[in-house]
Amino acid sequence: MPSAITSTSSQTDATIFGGHDIARPQLTKPLSDSGSLQQYSHNDPTPAIGREFPTLKIRDVLKADDQLFRDLAYTISSRGVVFLRNQDVTPNELKDFMLRLTTLAGCPSTSSLHVHPLTEEGSELGDQISVISSEKQKKGGGLTHQLSDVSRYASNAWHSDITFEPVPSDYAMLKIHTLPVTGGDTLWASGYEVYDRLSEPMREMLKNLTATHDAKFFLDEARNLGNPLRECERGSPLNKGAELAAVHPVIRTNREFPHLCLCTSLRVKLTFMVIAVTGWNSVYVNKGFTKRINGVTKDESDILLKYLFNMVTQNHDAQVRFRWSKNDVAIWDNRSTWHCATYDYNDPRAGDRVCSLGEAPYLDVQGGKSRREELGL
Repeated sequence: MPSAITSTSSQTDATIFGGHDIARPQLTKPLSDSGSLQQYSHNDPTPAIGREFPTLKIRDVLKADDQLFRDLAYTISSRGVVFLRNQDVTPNELKDFMLRLTTLAGCPSTSSLHVHPLTEEGSELGDQISVISSEKQKKGGGLTHQLSDVSRYASNAWHSDITFEPVPSDYAMLKIHTLPVTGGDTLWASGYEVYDRLSEPMREMLKNLTATHDAKFFLDEARNLGNPLRECERGSPLNKGAELAAVHPVIRTNREFPHLCLCTSLRVKLTFMVIAVTGWNSVYVNKGFTKRINGVTKDESDILLKYLFNMVTQNHDAQVRFRWSKNDVAIWDNRSTWHCATYDYNDPRAGDRVCSLGEAPYLDVQGGKSRREELGL
């Protein structure tokens, strides 16, 4: 059986659905935009999702103070995905960047960078770099293998990274260094926007449900590629073994957590303070890995998943499409977006991806908010 949701044993039992005691957020103060990124030109390619900084360089951010990193983390989480052009950075710099980003954004102390179960041991790029390669996929890899076997709908490849792990990714970044003359775009969709398009009765029903995420096709892929599966700890004590399945809430909150703190007035009293990156709710199922909504019949699960998947694939106004140039970088929030590569090319396409791990997914029943409602959209 996949790893089940474990509720906290603290006083927040009534407000937190899901999560795990050893993978809780540890924000010390709410993230917000202090304005430090205003010195860099930017544009939003769509109203719902995406922001591009044409001149911002990762190496400059690595030299900057923590506030710039926090502002960038907030921007990525609020806009879903950020695009940076023409980045001259090494794989080690990508790893340094991601570790600092997730730490300053409040990841649990037990979370680090992810080691993909198919990463080859002894890779010259290290365990924490996933090589995204069209040549490797032609040998029978990843979601494209599933797609070629069962469907001709490109939309079946929509997914969020590594949701089959008990502690999935919070942020991910991809640098494409080899690309075809045309084709190979990537699309992202906003989980906030999909949540906001649900009716209130549908939201309330889904808030009580969990779903099973499963990537057992990686077991076959490991055999096809001749690589042993990485059963060691994969960036979190909860991510290990060959099960490659986990249970998560269908609706999750983007890193918001009530922290117990002391406040002094005329007398000292205990109170709860909400600490957040965005605190917005998102739909958290995806075509790539989600196999079953639990607690309902199989027929009901199929109907609900089909409806939620269609909300992602058929709402083009909740999506952004990115045309890559050499050495471009995309950084996105896996808790509140889906993405889908476009396999419309024959020439080689390759890049390096780094995923940081966040908290075990949970829903803040009382504190989680709608993005549109909070922003007055």
